Amino acid sequence: MAAAAAPDHAYAYKASLVGAAHLYELAADGLSWRTGRKAGLWRYRDIAEVRLSYRPMGMQAKRFRCDLRHEDGSRIVIMSTSKQTVALMQPQAGYRGFILELHRQMEAAGSDASLHGGLRPGLYWTIVAALVLVGVAMVALLVRALVTGEFAGVAFIIGFAVFATWQLRGVLRRNRPRDYTFADVPADLLP
Repeated sequence: MAAAAAPDHAYAYKASLVGAAHLYELAADGLSWRTGRKAGLWRYRDIAEVRLSYRPMGMQAKRFRCDLRHEDGSRIVIMSTSKQTVALMQPQAGYRGFILELHRQMEAAGSDASLHGGLRPGLYWTIVAALVLVGVAMVALLVRALVTGEFAGVAFIIGFAVFATWQLRGVLRRNRPRDYTFADVPADLLP
Protein backbone atom coordinates (compact mmCIF):
# COMPACT_ATOMS: atom_id res chain seq x y z
CA MET A 1 0.00 0.00 0.00
CA ALA A 2 1.38 3.39 -0.91
CA ALA A 3 1.57 5.82 2.00
CA ALA A 4 0.94 8.89 -0.15
CA ALA A 5 -2.40 7.86 -1.66
CA ALA A 6 -4.99 10.58 -2.20
CA PRO A 7 -7.79 10.68 0.43
CA ASP A 8 -10.39 9.15 -1.91
CA HIS A 9 -7.93 6.52 -3.14
CA ALA A 10 -7.36 4.72 0.17
CA TYR A 11 -9.80 3.29 2.69
CA ALA A 12 -9.57 1.12 5.80
CA TYR A 13 -12.04 -0.32 8.29
CA LYS A 14 -12.04 -2.86 11.08
CA ALA A 15 -14.72 -5.56 10.76
CA SER A 16 -14.20 -6.98 14.26
CA LEU A 17 -12.53 -6.08 17.53
CA VAL A 18 -9.88 -8.80 17.36
CA GLY A 19 -9.33 -9.16 13.61
CA ALA A 20 -6.99 -7.30 11.32
CA ALA A 21 -8.01 -4.09 9.58
CA HIS A 22 -9.18 -4.28 5.97
CA LEU A 23 -7.05 -1.93 3.86
CA TYR A 24 -7.84 -0.88 0.27
CA GLU A 25 -6.13 1.38 -2.21
CA LEU A 26 -7.17 2.41 -5.70
CA ALA A 27 -3.89 2.06 -7.57
CA ALA A 28 -3.28 2.87 -11.23
CA ASP A 29 -3.44 -0.80 -12.18
CA GLY A 30 -6.33 -1.91 -9.95
CA LEU A 31 -7.82 -2.31 -6.49
CA SER A 32 -5.08 -3.26 -4.03
CA TRP A 33 -6.33 -4.92 -0.82
CA ARG A 34 -4.86 -6.31 2.39
CA THR A 35 -6.49 -8.11 5.32
CA GLY A 36 -4.01 -9.45 7.84
CA ARG A 37 -1.56 -11.67 5.95
CA LYS A 38 -3.73 -11.90 2.84
CA ALA A 39 -3.24 -9.35 0.09
CA GLY A 40 -3.94 -8.98 -3.57
CA LEU A 41 -4.55 -6.75 -6.55
CA TRP A 42 -7.73 -6.88 -8.61
CA ARG A 43 -7.48 -5.18 -11.98
CA TYR A 44 -10.51 -2.92 -12.49
CA ARG A 45 -11.57 -4.82 -15.62
CA ASP A 46 -11.53 -8.12 -13.65
CA ILE A 47 -14.19 -6.96 -11.17
CA ALA A 48 -17.30 -8.72 -12.43
CA GLU A 49 -19.96 -7.35 -10.05
CA VAL A 50 -20.52 -4.50 -7.61
CA ARG A 51 -23.49 -4.56 -5.22
CA LEU A 52 -24.23 -1.61 -2.92
CA SER A 53 -26.66 -2.04 -0.02
CA TYR A 54 -27.89 -0.42 3.17
CA ARG A 55 -27.26 -2.56 6.26
CA PRO A 56 -28.24 -0.84 9.54
CA MET A 57 -27.20 -2.82 12.58
CA GLY A 58 -27.57 -2.34 16.31
CA MET A 59 -26.92 1.25 17.25
CA GLN A 60 -25.51 2.19 13.82
CA ALA A 61 -28.34 3.28 11.55
CA LYS A 62 -26.01 4.65 8.86
CA ARG A 63 -24.20 1.45 7.85
CA PHE A 64 -23.57 0.64 4.20
CA ARG A 65 -21.97 -2.28 2.40
CA CYS A 66 -20.23 -2.77 -0.94
CA ASP A 67 -19.81 -6.33 -2.22
CA LEU A 68 -17.29 -6.87 -5.00
CA ARG A 69 -17.06 -10.11 -6.97
CA HIS A 70 -13.98 -10.91 -9.05
CA GLU A 71 -14.34 -12.78 -12.34
CA ASP A 72 -12.71 -15.83 -10.67
CA GLY A 73 -15.55 -15.94 -8.11
CA SER A 74 -13.69 -14.51 -5.11
CA ARG A 75 -15.38 -11.77 -3.11
CA ILE A 76 -14.52 -8.67 -1.10
CA VAL A 77 -16.87 -6.92 1.32
CA ILE A 78 -16.26 -3.25 2.14
CA MET A 79 -18.24 -1.83 5.09
CA SER A 80 -18.81 1.84 5.94
CA THR A 81 -18.26 1.32 9.68
CA SER A 82 -15.52 0.01 11.98
CA LYS A 83 -16.12 -1.97 15.16
CA GLN A 84 -15.40 0.18 18.21
CA THR A 85 -16.77 -2.05 20.97
CA VAL A 86 -18.95 -5.14 21.09
CA ALA A 87 -22.05 -2.99 20.53
CA LEU A 88 -20.76 0.23 18.94
CA MET A 89 -19.59 0.93 15.40
CA GLN A 90 -17.92 4.07 14.13
CA PRO A 91 -18.76 5.48 10.69
CA GLN A 92 -15.73 5.81 8.41
CA ALA A 93 -15.65 9.24 6.78
CA GLY A 94 -13.83 8.14 3.61
CA TYR A 95 -16.26 5.40 2.52
CA ARG A 96 -18.41 7.52 0.19
CA GLY A 97 -15.48 9.09 -1.63
CA PHE A 98 -13.69 5.74 -1.93
CA ILE A 99 -16.71 3.96 -3.44
CA LEU A 100 -17.38 6.80 -5.91
CA GLU A 101 -13.70 6.85 -6.94
CA LEU A 102 -13.74 3.04 -7.34
CA HIS A 103 -16.66 3.41 -9.78
CA ARG A 104 -14.83 6.21 -11.63
CA GLN A 105 -11.66 4.10 -11.93
CA MET A 106 -13.61 1.06 -13.12
CA GLU A 107 -15.39 3.13 -15.77
CA ALA A 108 -12.09 4.67 -16.93
CA ALA A 109 -10.60 1.16 -17.26
CA GLY A 110 -13.50 0.10 -19.49
CA SER A 111 -15.04 -2.29 -16.98
CA ASP A 112 -18.18 -4.15 -18.00
CA ALA A 113 -19.06 -5.17 -14.43
CA SER A 114 -22.70 -5.60 -13.51
CA LEU A 115 -23.74 -2.88 -11.06
CA HIS A 116 -26.55 -3.64 -8.61
CA GLY A 117 -28.15 -1.69 -5.80
CA GLY A 118 -30.05 -3.15 -2.86
CA LEU A 119 -30.48 -6.75 -1.81
CA ARG A 120 -30.60 -9.70 -4.17
CA PRO A 121 -34.17 -9.98 -5.55
CA GLY A 122 -34.89 -13.41 -4.02
CA LEU A 123 -33.86 -12.27 -0.54
CA TYR A 124 -35.69 -8.96 -0.84
CA TRP A 125 -38.99 -10.53 -1.91
CA THR A 126 -38.69 -13.23 0.78
CA ILE A 127 -38.36 -10.47 3.39
CA VAL A 128 -41.35 -8.60 1.94
CA ALA A 129 -43.48 -11.79 1.95
CA ALA A 130 -42.50 -12.52 5.57
CA LEU A 131 -43.42 -8.97 6.56
CA VAL A 132 -46.81 -9.29 4.82
CA LEU A 133 -47.47 -12.49 6.78
CA VAL A 134 -46.49 -10.78 10.04
CA GLY A 135 -48.75 -7.86 9.11
CA VAL A 136 -51.73 -10.19 8.51
CA ALA A 137 -51.10 -11.89 11.86
CA MET A 138 -50.89 -8.50 13.60
CA VAL A 139 -54.22 -7.43 12.07
CA ALA A 140 -55.79 -10.70 13.26
CA LEU A 141 -54.43 -10.10 16.77
CA LEU A 142 -55.68 -6.51 16.69
CA VAL A 143 -59.20 -7.62 15.70
CA ARG A 144 -59.18 -10.29 18.43
CA ALA A 145 -58.02 -7.76 21.03
CA LEU A 146 -60.76 -5.34 19.98
CA VAL A 147 -63.47 -8.04 20.10
CA THR A 148 -62.41 -9.27 23.54
CA GLY A 149 -61.96 -5.75 24.95
CA GLU A 150 -58.20 -6.08 25.61
CA PHE A 151 -57.41 -2.40 25.07
CA ALA A 152 -53.89 -2.68 26.52
CA GLY A 153 -53.22 -5.29 23.83
CA VAL A 154 -54.70 -2.98 21.20
CA ALA A 155 -52.38 -0.16 22.32
CA PHE A 156 -49.37 -2.49 22.29
CA ILE A 157 -50.14 -3.85 18.81
CA ILE A 158 -50.67 -0.37 17.37
CA GLY A 159 -47.48 0.93 19.02
CA PHE A 160 -45.47 -2.04 17.79
CA ALA A 161 -46.85 -1.66 14.26
CA VAL A 162 -45.99 2.05 14.16
CA PHE A 163 -42.45 1.42 15.47
CA ALA A 164 -41.81 -1.52 13.11
CA THR A 165 -43.10 0.43 10.10
CA TRP A 166 -40.92 3.41 11.01
CA GLN A 167 -37.83 1.17 11.30
CA LEU A 168 -38.39 -1.05 8.26
CA ARG A 169 -39.66 1.52 5.76
CA GLY A 170 -36.24 3.02 5.06
CA VAL A 171 -34.49 -0.35 4.95
CA LEU A 172 -36.94 -1.73 2.38
CA ARG A 173 -36.96 1.46 0.30
CA ARG A 174 -33.16 1.72 0.12
CA ASN A 175 -32.58 -2.00 -0.45
CA ARG A 176 -35.06 -2.31 -3.31
CA PRO A 177 -33.28 -4.40 -6.00
CA ARG A 178 -32.17 -2.32 -8.97
CA ASP A 179 -29.40 -1.95 -11.50
CA TYR A 180 -27.47 1.27 -12.00
CA THR A 181 -24.72 2.71 -14.21
CA PHE A 182 -21.30 4.16 -13.46
CA ALA A 183 -22.71 7.64 -14.11
CA ASP A 184 -25.66 7.14 -11.73
CA VAL A 185 -24.42 5.53 -8.50
CA PRO A 186 -27.43 5.43 -6.09
CA ALA A 187 -26.98 8.21 -3.51
CA ASP A 188 -29.30 6.47 -1.02
CA LEU A 189 -26.84 3.55 -0.81
CA LEU A 190 -23.96 5.78 0.27
CA PRO A 191 -23.57 7.73 3.54
